[in-house]
Amino acid sequence: MLIGSHVSFNKNSQLLGSVEEALKYGANAFMFYTGAPQNTNRCIIDKNNMNKAIILMNKNYIDYSNVVVHAPYIINLCNENNFSFSVKFLKEELKRCNILGIKKLVLHPGSHIGLGENIGLNYIIKGLNEVLDNTNYDVTILLETMSGKGTELGTSINQLKYIIDNIHDNKHIGVCLDTCHLNDSGINLEYFDDYLEEFDKLIGINKIGCIHINDSKNSINSHKDRHENIGFGTIGFNTLIKIIYNKKLENIPKILETPYVDKLYPPYKYEIEMIRNKKFNNNLLDEIKKHS
Repeated sequence: MLIGSHVSFNKNSQLLGSVEEALKYGANAFMFYTGAPQNTNRCIIDKNNMNKAIILMNKNYIDYSNVVVHAPYIINLCNENNFSFSVKFLKEELKRCNILGIKKLVLHPGSHIGLGENIGLNYIIKGLNEVLDNTNYDVTILLETMSGKGTELGTSINQLKYIIDNIHDNKHIGVCLDTCHLNDSGINLEYFDDYLEEFDKLIGINKIGCIHINDSKNSINSHKDRHENIGFGTIGFNTLIKIIYNKKLENIPKILETPYVDKLYPPYKYEIEMIRNKKFNNNLLDEIKKHS
Protein backbone atom coordinates (compact mmCIF):
# COMPACT_ATOMS: atom_id res chain seq x y z
CA MET A 1 0.00 0.00 0.00
CA LEU A 2 1.54 3.28 -1.14
CA ILE A 3 -0.22 5.97 0.88
CA GLY A 4 0.74 9.46 1.99
CA SER A 5 -0.36 13.06 1.88
CA HIS A 6 0.52 16.56 0.87
CA VAL A 7 3.30 17.83 3.17
CA SER A 8 5.07 21.17 3.55
CA PHE A 9 8.37 22.23 1.98
CA ASN A 10 9.86 25.27 3.69
CA LYS A 11 13.00 27.18 2.78
CA ASN A 12 14.93 26.07 5.87
CA SER A 13 14.45 22.30 6.15
CA GLN A 14 13.19 21.77 2.57
CA LEU A 15 13.03 18.09 1.53
CA LEU A 16 14.30 16.88 4.91
CA GLY A 17 11.38 18.60 6.62
CA SER A 18 8.98 17.09 4.09
CA VAL A 19 10.23 13.58 4.84
CA GLU A 20 10.07 14.13 8.60
CA GLU A 21 6.47 15.33 8.31
CA ALA A 22 5.50 12.36 6.13
CA LEU A 23 6.99 9.94 8.67
CA LYS A 24 4.92 11.58 11.45
CA TYR A 25 1.83 10.61 9.48
CA GLY A 26 2.95 7.01 8.96
CA ALA A 27 3.25 7.58 5.23
CA ASN A 28 5.41 5.79 2.66
CA ALA A 29 4.70 8.30 -0.11
CA PHE A 30 4.16 12.07 -0.14
CA MET A 31 3.68 15.15 -2.30
CA PHE A 32 4.76 18.77 -1.91
CA TYR A 33 5.01 22.11 -3.72
CA THR A 34 8.56 23.42 -4.10
CA GLY A 35 7.22 26.86 -3.14
CA ALA A 36 3.91 28.60 -2.59
CA PRO A 37 1.38 27.40 -5.22
CA GLN A 38 0.09 30.94 -5.81
CA ASN A 39 3.36 32.76 -6.53
CA THR A 40 6.82 32.49 -8.13
CA ASN A 41 8.92 32.75 -4.96
CA ARG A 42 11.33 29.81 -4.91
CA CYS A 43 14.33 29.15 -2.67
CA ILE A 44 17.60 27.61 -3.87
CA ILE A 45 17.60 23.84 -3.38
CA ASP A 46 19.72 22.84 -0.37
CA LYS A 47 21.53 19.69 -1.50
CA ASN A 48 22.76 18.95 2.02
CA ASN A 49 19.18 18.71 3.30
CA MET A 50 18.26 16.78 0.18
CA ASN A 51 20.95 14.15 0.84
CA LYS A 52 19.90 13.87 4.50
CA ALA A 53 16.30 13.41 3.33
CA ILE A 54 17.28 10.60 0.97
CA ILE A 55 19.17 8.81 3.76
CA LEU A 56 16.12 9.16 6.04
CA MET A 57 13.81 7.83 3.32
CA ASN A 58 16.05 4.82 2.75
CA LYS A 59 16.09 4.05 6.50
CA ASN A 60 12.29 4.13 6.55
CA TYR A 61 11.71 2.24 3.30
CA ILE A 62 10.25 5.15 1.37
CA ASP A 63 10.93 4.63 -2.32
CA TYR A 64 11.98 7.95 -3.89
CA SER A 65 9.90 7.10 -6.96
CA ASN A 66 6.78 7.51 -4.78
CA VAL A 67 7.56 11.15 -4.00
CA VAL A 68 5.62 13.65 -6.11
CA VAL A 69 5.86 17.40 -6.71
CA HIS A 70 2.78 19.47 -7.54
CA ALA A 71 3.23 22.37 -9.96
CA PRO A 72 1.86 25.75 -8.78
CA TYR A 73 -1.65 26.88 -9.71
CA ILE A 74 -0.32 30.02 -11.39
CA ILE A 75 0.75 27.95 -14.40
CA ASN A 76 -2.02 28.08 -17.01
CA LEU A 77 -0.90 26.88 -20.41
CA CYS A 78 -4.23 27.62 -22.10
CA ASN A 79 -4.41 31.29 -21.19
CA GLU A 80 -2.90 33.07 -24.20
CA ASN A 81 -2.00 36.13 -22.13
CA ASN A 82 -0.13 33.97 -19.62
CA PHE A 83 1.31 31.44 -22.06
CA SER A 84 4.97 32.49 -22.22
CA PHE A 85 5.20 32.92 -18.46
CA SER A 86 3.58 29.51 -17.87
CA VAL A 87 5.97 27.74 -20.27
CA LYS A 88 8.99 29.40 -18.68
CA PHE A 89 7.88 28.67 -15.11
CA LEU A 90 6.95 25.05 -15.90
CA LYS A 91 10.47 24.58 -17.27
CA GLU A 92 11.84 25.96 -14.00
CA GLU A 93 9.68 23.55 -11.97
CA LEU A 94 10.95 20.62 -14.06
CA LYS A 95 14.50 21.80 -13.41
CA ARG A 96 13.85 21.90 -9.66
CA CYS A 97 12.38 18.38 -9.76
CA ASN A 98 15.45 17.23 -11.66
CA ILE A 99 17.81 18.75 -9.07
CA LEU A 100 15.81 17.03 -6.33
CA GLY A 101 15.82 13.74 -8.24
CA ILE A 102 12.01 13.58 -8.28
CA LYS A 103 10.43 11.90 -11.29
CA LYS A 104 6.78 13.02 -11.15
CA LEU A 105 5.30 16.52 -11.46
CA VAL A 106 1.51 16.93 -11.19
CA LEU A 107 0.06 19.75 -13.31
CA HIS A 108 -3.41 21.23 -13.61
CA PRO A 109 -3.90 21.33 -17.41
CA GLY A 110 -5.37 24.83 -17.32
CA SER A 111 -8.48 26.96 -17.85
CA HIS A 112 -9.25 28.38 -21.29
CA ILE A 113 -10.76 31.64 -19.88
CA GLY A 114 -13.30 31.96 -22.69
CA LEU A 115 -11.16 30.80 -25.62
CA GLY A 116 -13.18 27.59 -25.93
CA GLU A 117 -12.30 23.95 -25.45
CA ASN A 118 -10.52 23.28 -28.76
CA ILE A 119 -8.29 26.36 -28.68
CA GLY A 120 -7.53 25.77 -25.00
CA LEU A 121 -6.56 22.13 -25.54
CA ASN A 122 -4.29 23.08 -28.42
CA TYR A 123 -2.58 25.73 -26.29
CA ILE A 124 -1.91 23.05 -23.65
CA ILE A 125 -0.42 20.78 -26.30
CA LYS A 126 1.70 23.60 -27.71
CA GLY A 127 2.95 24.53 -24.24
CA LEU A 128 3.76 20.98 -23.16
CA ASN A 129 5.61 20.30 -26.41
CA GLU A 130 7.57 23.52 -26.03
CA VAL A 131 8.53 22.51 -22.47
CA LEU A 132 9.33 18.84 -23.07
CA ASP A 133 11.04 19.34 -26.45
CA ASN A 134 13.44 21.84 -24.91
CA THR A 135 14.33 20.08 -21.66
CA ASN A 136 16.20 16.87 -21.07
CA TYR A 137 15.02 15.90 -17.59
CA ASP A 138 13.76 12.47 -16.62
CA VAL A 139 10.60 13.95 -15.08
CA THR A 140 7.08 12.94 -16.13
CA ILE A 141 4.36 15.60 -16.18
CA LEU A 142 1.13 14.12 -14.79
CA LEU A 143 -1.99 15.93 -16.01
CA GLU A 144 -4.52 16.04 -13.19
CA THR A 145 -8.15 15.11 -13.81
CA MET A 146 -10.17 18.26 -13.10
CA SER A 147 -13.68 18.95 -11.79
CA GLY A 148 -14.74 21.26 -14.62
CA LYS A 149 -14.99 24.34 -12.41
CA GLY A 150 -15.25 27.46 -14.55
CA THR A 151 -13.45 26.84 -17.84
CA GLU A 152 -11.11 24.07 -16.60
CA LEU A 153 -9.88 21.53 -19.10
CA GLY A 154 -8.74 17.98 -18.43
CA THR A 155 -12.19 17.03 -17.14
CA SER A 156 -12.72 13.96 -19.33
CA ILE A 157 -10.79 10.97 -20.58
CA ASN A 158 -11.27 12.20 -24.15
CA GLN A 159 -9.72 15.61 -23.39
CA LEU A 160 -6.74 13.97 -21.68
CA LYS A 161 -6.35 11.50 -24.53
CA TYR A 162 -6.34 14.31 -27.08
CA ILE A 163 -3.58 16.12 -25.21
CA ILE A 164 -1.46 13.00 -24.62
CA ASP A 165 -1.82 11.78 -28.22
CA ASN A 166 -0.38 15.06 -29.48
CA ILE A 167 2.67 15.26 -27.21
CA HIS A 168 5.93 14.53 -29.02
CA ASP A 169 7.76 13.24 -25.93
CA ASN A 170 4.98 10.85 -25.01
CA LYS A 171 6.97 8.88 -22.43
CA HIS A 172 7.23 11.98 -20.21
CA ILE A 173 3.49 12.63 -20.03
CA GLY A 174 0.94 10.87 -17.83
CA VAL A 175 -2.13 11.37 -15.65
CA CYS A 176 -2.92 11.99 -11.98
CA LEU A 177 -6.43 10.89 -11.01
CA ASP A 178 -8.22 12.93 -8.33
CA THR A 179 -11.25 11.26 -6.74
CA CYS A 180 -12.95 14.51 -5.69
CA HIS A 181 -12.44 15.99 -9.14
CA LEU A 182 -13.74 12.84 -10.84
CA ASN A 183 -16.88 12.92 -8.70
CA ASP A 184 -17.44 16.62 -9.27
CA SER A 185 -16.87 16.24 -13.03
CA GLY A 186 -19.70 13.68 -13.23
CA ILE A 187 -18.04 10.28 -12.72
CA ASN A 188 -19.96 7.91 -10.44
CA LEU A 189 -17.12 6.37 -8.44
CA GLU A 190 -19.30 3.49 -7.29
CA TYR A 191 -18.60 2.23 -10.81
CA PHE A 192 -14.90 3.12 -10.74
CA ASP A 193 -13.94 -0.18 -12.42
CA ASP A 194 -15.95 0.86 -15.48
CA TYR A 195 -14.15 4.21 -15.55
CA LEU A 196 -10.78 2.47 -15.21
CA GLU A 197 -11.65 0.08 -18.03
CA GLU A 198 -12.49 2.97 -20.34
CA PHE A 199 -9.34 4.82 -19.27
CA ASP A 200 -7.24 1.74 -20.01
CA LYS A 201 -8.85 1.35 -23.42
CA LEU A 202 -8.34 4.98 -24.48
CA ILE A 203 -5.15 6.02 -22.68
CA GLY A 204 -3.71 3.05 -20.77
CA ILE A 205 -3.48 2.41 -17.02
CA ASN A 206 0.31 2.56 -17.38
CA LYS A 207 -0.09 6.33 -17.84
CA ILE A 208 -1.51 6.79 -14.31
CA GLY A 209 1.37 7.99 -12.12
CA CYS A 210 -0.41 9.24 -9.01
CA ILE A 211 -3.86 9.29 -7.41
CA HIS A 212 -5.16 12.09 -5.21
CA ILE A 213 -7.51 10.55 -2.63
CA ASN A 214 -10.13 13.06 -1.50
CA ASP A 215 -13.74 12.85 -0.49
CA SER A 216 -15.99 15.61 -1.85
CA LYS A 217 -18.22 18.20 -0.20
CA ASN A 218 -20.29 18.30 -3.38
CA SER A 219 -22.80 16.16 -5.20
CA ILE A 220 -21.75 14.34 -8.35
CA ASN A 221 -21.46 16.53 -11.47
CA SER A 222 -21.43 19.75 -9.41
CA HIS A 223 -18.20 21.07 -11.04
CA LYS A 224 -17.14 22.75 -7.78
CA ASP A 225 -13.92 21.08 -6.50
CA ARG A 226 -14.22 21.23 -2.70
CA HIS A 227 -12.34 18.46 -0.91
CA GLU A 228 -13.69 16.71 2.19
CA ASN A 229 -12.10 14.41 4.76
CA ILE A 230 -12.15 10.70 3.99
CA GLY A 231 -15.59 9.20 4.62
CA PHE A 232 -17.24 12.51 5.52
CA GLY A 233 -18.24 13.52 2.00
CA THR A 234 -20.54 12.46 -0.80
CA ILE A 235 -18.19 9.80 -2.22
CA GLY A 236 -18.01 7.84 1.03
CA PHE A 237 -15.47 5.69 2.82
CA ASN A 238 -16.31 2.32 1.26
CA THR A 239 -16.13 3.65 -2.29
CA LEU A 240 -12.77 5.32 -1.63
CA ILE A 241 -11.41 2.15 0.01
CA LYS A 242 -12.30 0.13 -3.10
CA ILE A 243 -10.38 2.64 -5.25
CA ILE A 244 -7.38 2.72 -2.91
CA TYR A 245 -7.15 -1.07 -2.77
CA ASN A 246 -7.84 -1.66 -6.48
CA LYS A 247 -5.34 -4.32 -7.58
CA LYS A 248 -4.69 -2.57 -10.90
CA LEU A 249 -3.47 0.52 -9.02
CA GLU A 250 -1.48 -1.07 -6.19
CA ASN A 251 1.92 0.24 -7.37
CA ILE A 252 0.72 3.82 -7.75
CA PRO A 253 1.15 6.31 -4.85
CA LYS A 254 -2.10 7.53 -3.30
CA ILE A 255 -1.89 11.06 -1.90
CA LEU A 256 -4.36 12.64 0.55
CA GLU A 257 -5.21 16.31 0.00
CA THR A 258 -8.03 16.44 2.53
CA PRO A 259 -8.65 19.66 4.50
CA TYR A 260 -7.17 20.42 7.92
CA VAL A 261 -9.74 19.97 10.69
CA ASP A 262 -10.99 23.45 11.72
CA LYS A 263 -8.26 24.73 9.36
CA LEU A 264 -5.74 23.97 12.13
CA TYR A 265 -5.13 20.25 12.55
CA PRO A 266 -3.68 17.94 9.87
CA PRO A 267 -5.84 14.80 9.54
CA TYR A 268 -3.38 12.67 7.60
CA LYS A 269 -1.97 10.41 10.33
CA TYR A 270 -5.48 9.45 11.42
CA GLU A 271 -6.87 9.09 7.90
CA ILE A 272 -3.94 6.88 6.88
CA GLU A 273 -4.54 4.67 9.93
CA MET A 274 -8.23 4.46 9.08
CA ILE A 275 -7.44 3.54 5.48
CA ARG A 276 -4.92 0.88 6.51
CA ASN A 277 -7.48 -0.61 8.93
CA LYS A 278 -10.25 -0.35 6.32
CA LYS A 279 -12.58 0.78 9.08
CA PHE A 280 -14.40 4.12 9.11
CA ASN A 281 -14.34 6.14 12.34
CA ASN A 282 -17.32 8.49 12.43
CA ASN A 283 -15.78 10.35 15.41
CA LEU A 284 -12.46 10.90 13.66
CA LEU A 285 -12.66 14.67 13.33
CA ASP A 286 -13.43 15.15 17.03
CA GLU A 287 -10.59 12.79 17.98
CA ILE A 288 -8.14 14.73 15.79
CA LYS A 289 -9.04 17.97 17.58
CA LYS A 290 -8.73 16.29 20.98
CA HIS A 291 -5.26 14.83 20.28
CA SER A 292 -3.78 17.83 18.46
